Amino acid sequence: MKDRTIDYMLRTTWLAVNKMYNEEAAKFDSTMATGFTLLSIDKEEGTPSTSLGPIMGMEATSLSRILKNMEQRGLIERKPNPLDGRGVIIHLTDFGKEKREYSKEKVLTFNNDIRSQVSEEKLKHFYEVADLISERVSNKKIYKKEDK
Repeated sequence: MKDRTIDYMLRTTWLAVNKMYNEEAAKFDSTMATGFTLLSIDKEEGTPSTSLGPIMGMEATSLSRILKNMEQRGLIERKPNPLDGRGVIIHLTDFGKEKREYSKEKVLTFNNDIRSQVSEEKLKHFYEVADLISERVSNKKIYKKEDK
């Protein structure tokens, strides 16, 4: 592609990062999605299952499959929500907390490596652009509903 588009750069960069994390996770019979989920669950208080999807930007059906697999592997346990009898709170098991620390270490290693290669000013601009893209997409400011 002669002129690299913004969406092309986002997509190819994310695919490379995704592949890197999945390769690391595979060394421990896991996936990037599992690691991301472990990092999204409050390690002390747990997290209501209904809050996890929005935190992670995932659809309920995809998250449900991940949680089921994590429960089978002994990484999480579901406990009734004392504030809402219909809901459950997802808690990390000791094994889940151990794997969470591993995931955290991998994310910090990646972040520290990139930070060592990029100036603070460039990183600030990167975050500003990423926030702008996210806001415009999330609020349907690019393709409005009436454009259908």
